[in-house]
Amino acid sequence: MADNNNVEECSVCFGCYDESQLRPRSLPCGHTFCSQCVDNGVKNGQLTCFSCRAQHSATAAAHFPINYGMEAVIRRLKDTQVVSGDTVAATLYNASTRGISKKLRSLVEEQKSSISSLITSCEEVLSQLVEYRGQLGDWKTHHLQLQDRLYGLAEKNKAAMKLVEEEDTSVEDMTTQGEEGKSLLEAMLGSLNTVNTAQEAVTTIDTADQCHVEVEVWLQKCQELFPGVKTVYTSVKVQETIREALEMVTTEAGVTIHLRDSASTIMEKVQKVTEGAPQTQVTVEDLRRMREPVKRLVEAGRVLAVQEDQDGRRSARITLQNGQLYLHPLLRQPTPAHAHTLQESEVVAVLDPSCTLAFLDLGWAGSTRGRVTIRLTPDTPLARQFVLLCTGQRGPSYLNTKLLWVRAKGRSGECVDGGDYESNDGEGGAPLLPNLEGRYPASGRAGAVWCRWLGSVWSAQFAITTRDRRGGRQWSHVFGEVESGLGVVRAAVNHSDITEVTVVDCGVVLPL
Repeated sequence: MADNNNVEECSVCFGCYDESQLRPRSLPCGHTFCSQCVDNGVKNGQLTCFSCRAQHSATAAAHFPINYGMEAVIRRLKDTQVVSGDTVAATLYNASTRGISKKLRSLVEEQKSSISSLITSCEEVLSQLVEYRGQLGDWKTHHLQLQDRLYGLAEKNKAAMKLVEEEDTSVEDMTTQGEEGKSLLEAMLGSLNTVNTAQEAVTTIDTADQCHVEVEVWLQKCQELFPGVKTVYTSVKVQETIREALEMVTTEAGVTIHLRDSASTIMEKVQKVTEGAPQTQVTVEDLRRMREPVKRLVEAGRVLAVQEDQDGRRSARITLQNGQLYLHPLLRQPTPAHAHTLQESEVVAVLDPSCTLAFLDLGWAGSTRGRVTIRLTPDTPLARQFVLLCTGQRGPSYLNTKLLWVRAKGRSGECVDGGDYESNDGEGGAPLLPNLEGRYPASGRAGAVWCRWLGSVWSAQFAITTRDRRGGRQWSHVFGEVESGLGVVRAAVNHSDITEVTVVDCGVVLPL
């Protein structure tokens, strides 16, 4: 990504931060981007930082805090713009000709600023209500599906549905009130912009004060009423219990949430409530069968493969795309609330060594350009090593490694090298397995994936051939062949700087 020294601009879209669509959002890794770019970057419950490529769990920009410090800096930059003496004189002259004193004009400006700030607060809470209502809609749908399958708990399910529907009605009513309040504030702002006399100014300010109080009361009610602790906790608990346990559950709230905590958004408080709900275990066999409830969990990013070691816990996403189930690399990252976990070793054990498929997602210029799927040579040391580096089972992985250089560009035998997980410059990439020797085919065809020699040993670095090698010459130690995505590799080869091409994601395909 190109350097951007303008702190008031998003480094992805170069748009100036504002207090509506382009509000600055801070990621846990410390980088800041506008809300619009963060929303566009969220995929499958994950956001990859545009600067450092760190992975963060999220479904929307609202999951990341607003960088109020950045907004303050931007406002200060705007305030420092010099207003010429002629402009000030003209302003004072215009005000005096309209019969409004300087003090009253100051009160008008204060009222305008206060209403603008309140409009922003309205927009934030309305956005939270929209997201919360969407979650409530999902829960209603889940309950309807569960009711058809589990008749033994139908009455409990209906009671939970009723709570959700009542909460939904309440949210809808409050949303209508908020939209009306926002419209009044916008009308007041327009009136304040057109006052011409002192009497009009006083009357308009009084009316604006009343609107101000009503909207503040609405904002306070939203913080106090939503989320309904009993509704959220009961809904999640009944859903999970009906899916897996077929046993009676208690529907009383089991957690205490301080609803007056204005520092937390509505959805953040929803997450706090749902943390107390029971968890059910998804098994590898459930993944094989991929029935509808498990499919929905996978699509929501709530099924993870985990590995525990002396350094702590790592987790890997499991995703479903175009009918294929993918296992991504293990990372040290927070586990999403209400996630289902499996042991990573059990997940990897389902791989068939006779037809293992691995994948590399390549990206440059700030975006992912495509997926390269590689069919590995059956049960060979180099193939096993490639799987280890695509999944991160031993620690290191190909994630965030660069392509290093292109050989014979534009000529017979053109190929590109990569896979230096250690130093990312071609000097590293030590083997992970003690002995990589074995019986490997040789090939000079485009799409061949082969191992690179490093010093005196075969390494973890790899090369992908992009043009057939003529004259009968072939590469040795070929351990895979590109099954799809060779065009992505060729596009990377033609990029102006091959070292800007990065493996933005990797992993293996899990058989269903």
